[in-house]
This record gives sequence, structure tokens and C-alpha cells, in this order.
Amino acid sequence: MEPILGSWEANMDHALTRSPIDVCSSRGEDAVVLGNLGVVRVLRVNAGSRDVRVREGDLCLLLPFGRIDRFGYAELAYAYDCPGTIGLLAKRSKMDARLLLPLPDGTAYSPAQWAGYGRYFTAWDNWQKAYGCWRTQVPDDDPANHLVFGWGGGVAFAELLLAKRAGFRVAMAAGSDERVAFLRAHGITPVDRRLFPDLSLPSREERRDRDRHQRRRKSVEAFLHLVGDLSDGHGVAIFVDNIGEPLYDITLAALAREGTVTTCGWKAGMRLSHLRGAEAIARHLHVNTHVWRLGDSPGIRDFMEAEGWIVPAGSDTVYDFDRVPELADDYAHGRIGSYFPMFRVNPL
Repeated sequence: MEPILGSWEANMDHALTRSPIDVCSSRGEDAVVLGNLGVVRVLRVNAGSRDVRVREGDLCLLLPFGRIDRFGYAELAYAYDCPGTIGLLAKRSKMDARLLLPLPDGTAYSPAQWAGYGRYFTAWDNWQKAYGCWRTQVPDDDPANHLVFGWGGGVAFAELLLAKRAGFRVAMAAGSDERVAFLRAHGITPVDRRLFPDLSLPSREERRDRDRHQRRRKSVEAFLHLVGDLSDGHGVAIFVDNIGEPLYDITLAALAREGTVTTCGWKAGMRLSHLRGAEAIARHLHVNTHVWRLGDSPGIRDFMEAEGWIVPAGSDTVYDFDRVPELADDYAHGRIGSYFPMFRVNPL
């Protein structure tokens, strides 16, 4: 197969920084070719293969399953921590046909819209689990009375669109004029992160800075006041937190009683701590998911096609193959306005 478009994901940034793991060391390999989500073209199918799901010339989604457990969930990610797997930053490679999911025949959407599918598939799985857990404690109340809030990027955006479909109030933090306008255009209340400039936990160097702590306290108080306004004083029913450590204490403080905090990513820190007693008394549920179930992939794809729940046309940012180092640097330093940064490997 040959890659057409790849989606630049947080796991690629993690691999380059060798944090939270060094994928080369964990795989026992000197070098790793990254890129496990995007659109590829099938060039040739093994003549002896009995798998007829893909044909030569098909455009397909690469499914990022390196090793799965007995229920079909990913244990190791393709082109990340699974040994022997080659990602979309190789101009051509071989792979098992079971990891290729053809685009719908006559699809109404472009390859660029499909290339960001990983954020949507991940959001689908996380939302199903989070909403289901929330409903175990709040079985009857109208979602219109409850707020779903998100920090994060494309996954949180896709998840909030599902929450909106389910009837919830939805809001999301954003840090640029472009993203604020984008959220508003898609029916999500934007919360301008720049109004709360000191939300993040102090770094090690800043921990003795009393002024820094005072500024953070003021930002946190202002943010929680806004959450109160958006939720009629109840707090967030379901909080999508794909950032992690720097904002986790605020996530918990903003959460309503019987609220659910849900995550499927850890862009800025994996190691978290909380008071178990306080979480128990508040009946907070904590949901953690990773990727999705392999067997659910065709159904999620078909929902995206039928319902138009897909990367909005023109909202992607595409870098040519020789600009991938620039893409990596721009992503790492927050210089990309789009929630859907991509790289083009081969022409369509």
C-alpha cells in the first residue's frame, strides 16, 4: 500500500519526545517509522490471500491495532509501541489486510475529511462508555439540564458533537480566535482559554513563586464561576479531559455531583492524583479508554458517512511530505490553528 494522507497525532509527538515511553527502546528497535492513522491506497493484494475485503486501487483507512486482546481492544498500537510495524511516514509498505477498512463506495466526503477519522473513532468509543456510565447514576433527567465540557483538541471536539446530538449543553476551551470561531460555528459554546491565563499547574521551577500561585488561584476561581453560569450552578456532568496533569485538579473541581470525568488521551501528563474519599462522596465516575474495538470500526465508519459526523470540509491543515519536520515542530509548540493537522505522502 501507499499512504495518501496521514493524521498527525499526539502519539507521534510523544514518540519524538520519547515521553511517556521511548518507543524505540520498548520495541527493541533502533528506529521506528511513525504514523498510524490516515488514508492509504491498496497497490497489490497477496495472490494467495483469502481476505477479499480490500481490492487493488481501494482507498482505505489504516486501523491502528498492533496487538489486540480477546475482546478486540488494542493492547499495542500499530506504528507506535507494537514491534515490527511500519507507519504512514514510509512512502510504501506492506500490512495485514485486516487493518485496512475501505472508504464507503461513492462517499460524499474527501480523503482529507476521512484522514482525520481516528479522532472520531476514538471519540465515539469514549463517548459511548462515558455517557453509559453517567446514565447509571442519572437515569431519567433530561440531558438539556446538564453540561458536557471538554479540554483538548479534535477528539474532544468530535465527542462534544455527539454530546450535542444527545441533547446536552456543550462547551469547550480554546486558545485562539480561529478555534473560538470554529467551535461557535459548530454549535459548541467556546470558552476562551486566554481569559484564564494561569490555569495550568506551576512547573517545578515555578512552585516556590507565590505570585504565580495567586495568579493561578484567580484564574481557577474565574473559570469555575463561568462553569457555574453555564451549568446553572451544578457543575459539569461529563468532563472530557484529554490534557491530564496540569489541569486535572480543575477538572475535578468543576465536576458536578454524580459527574463523570472521561479521558482517552494524556497530551500533557499521565500521572494523576486525587482524594479517593472526596471522589467517592461526590459519586464521581472515572472513565478511561484507549482507541476503540476493532470489530466496531465498520459501524462507526458507516455512521460517519450517513450522519455527516466527520472532519468539517476545509478545517484541516495539510503539510507536504518534505515539511513533516516543520509540522512536528509546529504541533509541539502550538502553532497550528486546526484541530486536524495532516501530512501528504503520495498524490491522490
